[in-house]
Amino acid sequence: MTSRVLVTGGAGFVGSHAVAALLARGDEVCVFDNLSTGHRDAVLPGARLVEGDLADHAAIDAVLAGGRWDAVLHFASLSLVGESMREPMLYLRTNVGNGLHLIDRCIHHGVGRFVLSSTAALFGNAPPGPIDEAAAIEPGSPYGESKAALERALLWADRIHGLKSAVLRYFNAAGADPEGRLGEDHRPESHLIPLVIDAALGRRGAVQVFGTDYDTPDGTCIRDYIHVSDLADAHVRALARLDHGSVTYNLGNSTGHSVREVIAAVERVGGRPVPHHLAPRRAGDPATLVAASVRIARETGWQPRFAALDEIVRTAWAWRAAHPHGYAA
Repeated sequence: MTSRVLVTGGAGFVGSHAVAALLARGDEVCVFDNLSTGHRDAVLPGARLVEGDLADHAAIDAVLAGGRWDAVLHFASLSLVGESMREPMLYLRTNVGNGLHLIDRCIHHGVGRFVLSSTAALFGNAPPGPIDEAAAIEPGSPYGESKAALERALLWADRIHGLKSAVLRYFNAAGADPEGRLGEDHRPESHLIPLVIDAALGRRGAVQVFGTDYDTPDGTCIRDYIHVSDLADAHVRALARLDHGSVTYNLGNSTGHSVREVIAAVERVGGRPVPHHLAPRRAGDPATLVAASVRIARETGWQPRFAALDEIVRTAWAWRAAHPHGYAA
């Protein structure tokens, strides 16, 4: 049966790929986005775009009042860890305030299912091994704190109002739509893989490697990179799982790669050197973040289709090479 789904932040990187997955299964999709970091051209044909801001309470209320909604997927938030360390109140006020209001209005309008785009930034002091859903929540940044607050709010929304929710804690979203329709286009770009690709393509200067004295094999930070299309698939599966109750899933490939390994992968895939230089550590960066994604695999059958780092880099390279100005024509 076709579902009617509202996607906040659906013109952004992960949100647009989730919209693509929803459209592929025949859902009716409405994207609500202020286009501050998203892109109009990232909303695929077949989805309806409503340009609006979650801080505009009347605007989101009007959308939710426009008929039956089977689910809301919430991607819209500020998401830069470094910026949150400089502007903590901005992140807490925006992400928590807007998120709480959205949850409240979903309850008011009878929405039964809610999916939260959460983060591995919840685990600021995690041990180096794969992190499962039972790991202690100790955010290392106000960004992570804002997502932790919304996770707690959803717990109470379920207990008191019956709003079923899926909390999906991404590790490092990367790659691009294998069909070439969608990709990563942040302004400014802050994610490692597109920065390294752009350096190899000569579109930017040398990449900074923040910290080379971590307790890791090569001294640089290790992260678990997960293909954005695999994340989108996880959203579709998590929605179906909500028929059995609320869930929380950590999402990654359960394999970590260092900054130096990412640079080497881009050089292999692109056949070009990556100019880079070493820089001091950044505040809020843990040495290692790797997911244990056993639970979602067991409960939904989810498995990454693009698990190898070179596969992830290859799709990202293809999109950035074909779109030198991102979504701008």
